[in-house]
Amino acid sequence: MSRKTVPAPMIIFTSRGDWGAFLIYPYLFNTSGEWIGWVTPQKEIFNLDGTYIGMISPDQRILRKKSLETVPPKRKVPTPPPKPRIPAAIPLPPQMTELSYDQFDVLEDMPGTLHTMDSGEFKPDAE
Repeated sequence: MSRKTVPAPMIIFTSRGDWGAFLIYPYLFNTSGEWIGWVTPQKEIFNLDGTYIGMISPDQRILRKKSLETVPPKRKVPTPPPKPRIPAAIPLPPQMTELSYDQFDVLEDMPGTLHTMDSGEFKPDAE
């Protein structure tokens, strides 16, 4: 009998060391287990509108340049993932490097850009 193995999630932290999200490649989830985005093989993060959000840093944060020379084009949103199991235990955050003057932490400074399917700035209002 073969058992299906589930990949271990990568915990995404904020610069303060708080748990901000988790990644079960390629899907990104908030701390409640709701789908909020996805990652490309180049570690680029996109939200559920297909808009570029930032990059996963080596110390497991979502960082973005304050000024982008070129913004990656919108991407087609992948099919929704199955509901994940929320990690039962969260490890301590890694040692965080200083952010350079031209970067910011997306989960701290722009948390609304990673929203669920039923919310977000551009979703139509309910009638």
